[in-house]
Amino acid sequence: MIGYIEGTVKWKDERTLIVLVSGIGYILSGTPHLQNAAKVGGSIALFTHLAVREDALDLYGFLERDELMLFRLLIGISGIGPRSAMNVLALADRSTLIHAIQKGDASYLTKVSGIGKKLAEKIILELKDKVATWNAGEQSASAESEALDALEALGYLPRDTREIVRLLTKEHEKPEDIIRRALQILGGRLE
Repeated sequence: MIGYIEGTVKWKDERTLIVLVSGIGYILSGTPHLQNAAKVGGSIALFTHLAVREDALDLYGFLERDELMLFRLLIGISGIGPRSAMNVLALADRSTLIHAIQKGDASYLTKVSGIGKKLAEKIILELKDKVATWNAGEQSASAESEALDALEALGYLPRDTREIVRLLTKEHEKPEDIIRRALQILGGRLE
């Protein structure tokens, strides 16, 4: 099973991209969010899901692990295949989809081609309890992610900042507070 790929984007179109890893090009399907983030010639790291069918091996890529987890929950529902799950994920960002599921908003999910009212209600019924706690940690996860992105933009390597930011996220709620304190630690100016 292929669970994670890190490489260079060789080519992309509206729904697929080729990621070059050690001279091998992997074709991945992705959401519009992934396609917008992927730049030809740029590096990319993706969580992946390999869908095995009788006549094909299809690889699906996700920028965030939570998006992969939601994808796997969706394909676990009878009547939802990988392509339908990708269409659901393409509808909106993860937090909006989770909010719609938690509210029981079947009409929102029926905007996806191939998802009728009954299937939308089935998605809500099967996933409502499973995603009930996802938004609880979302604010701190968002702050952690934003702080990591900012530190990387400043030239720090994720391997050097990840543990510091994770520990600081427990103490601070705002990304700017996490970034400020992390810079103090990384710069050796401990208070």
